[in-house]
Amino acid sequence: MSSLHSVKKIIKDRIHEGSVVVEGWVRFVRKSKQFCFVVFNDGSTQDNMQIVVDASLSNYAEISKMINGTSISVLGDLRVSEGKGQAVELDAKEFTIVGHVEADYPLQKKATSLEFLRENAHLRARTQLFGAVFRVKNALSYATHRFFQEQDFYWIHTPILTASDCEGAGEMFRVSTLDPKNPPLDDKGEIDYTKDYFGAPTHLTVSGQLNVECFSMGLNKVYTFGPTFRAENSHTHRHLSEFWMIEPEIAFAGLDEVADLAIEYMKYLINYCLSHCPKELEFIEKRESPGLVERLQGVVTSEVVKITYTKAIEILEAAHAKENFEFAPKWGIDLQTEHERYLTEGFHQGPVIVTDYPKDIKAFYMKLSDDGKTVRAMDVLVPGIGEIIGGSQREEKLDTLKKRIKEMNLSESDYWWYLDLRKYGTAPHGGFGLGFERMVQYVTGLHNIRDVMAFPRVQGNAKF
Repeated sequence: MSSLHSVKKIIKDRIHEGSVVVEGWVRFVRKSKQFCFVVFNDGSTQDNMQIVVDASLSNYAEISKMINGTSISVLGDLRVSEGKGQAVELDAKEFTIVGHVEADYPLQKKATSLEFLRENAHLRARTQLFGAVFRVKNALSYATHRFFQEQDFYWIHTPILTASDCEGAGEMFRVSTLDPKNPPLDDKGEIDYTKDYFGAPTHLTVSGQLNVECFSMGLNKVYTFGPTFRAENSHTHRHLSEFWMIEPEIAFAGLDEVADLAIEYMKYLINYCLSHCPKELEFIEKRESPGLVERLQGVVTSEVVKITYTKAIEILEAAHAKENFEFAPKWGIDLQTEHERYLTEGFHQGPVIVTDYPKDIKAFYMKLSDDGKTVRAMDVLVPGIGEIIGGSQREEKLDTLKKRIKEMNLSESDYWWYLDLRKYGTAPHGGFGLGFERMVQYVTGLHNIRDVMAFPRVQGNAKF
């Protein structure tokens, strides 16, 4: 009795004999008079499998003319392969062409540019590169949950629709059911959002942090992992309008505990992919990211240096004459990518944690330091890209938090429930945020973040 097997299972379980059914998509066909070799992939693994098709099969002529992308179902006998680079191959007994490919199929056998594949995002999962990238992304998703569950965190599903702007930057997508051509107006002639579906201006969330903080005040160690949205006017290779965020939060914790957790989590993710996706990383390295595996191993094994923002500015100012930064470093301004990369590649060859940023360039909820000028914030910087994780200890004092909200020109009434956490059993707490696609981008070494999102959403483009 023949059963359906994935290529992954055949290779993993070292199945070298027996009758099986395999299904997948043709990579290419090599033809001779007596037989042809059909190389196919079923998506379960980076490895292809070779099928040997004898010319005696009734539909051999049709089989031998198949092109890249044809979907097939094959019954055959497994045998140890005599060819190099493969342990097993399949002798076809019955060969069914499930789906033909028309002549204008965009993905030909030759190498295709990443830009072209972005324009054909609905098909790029068929390529070896994107198969590798999204298996890595799957592994990172699984490793994320495994890490936090092993650390006794609870996963909280925070809202996607919200009336609060966590970052206070206003770069949010509005959600409304009002008629855009004829919205109801109040007595001031402005749109009356009390008549809207939720009775108030509502947006897609930029972060689940404020909500997950509420649950840290009852469950202690929690995290949220879900979609977030930013209406930024940005066209860089590092920004998306829709992406996923991992945001853990810990009660009774300070900045040091948050920073330690961030480093442990980041190294856990990288180690997991090095162990579970070696063939994918090897392929990506060869195709797009020279030196990828060595760089990842270096991040895992290297020492992590922790410095304050003030110290970082001193280091950058001293290096400015030699490095000739495009943006001159100065206390009070945010670090640019070139600054972050120097800290991780010039000052120190490895991850760097920068702490205690000026309060004026950070969010309202970050704990004010005793100096009154800085907040207990931190960024994790890594070689190659710079900042990858941002976090802070949260301000647990009610009066100080109210003052910060006022300083940032935010409305206290919008955060009444957040302020309640400081009125009813407040406690020190903190957490961090990691843009998941940025982590996938780092682990794969791909230059453009749009290549690690299945269907990227960016300004001016919401295709597919």
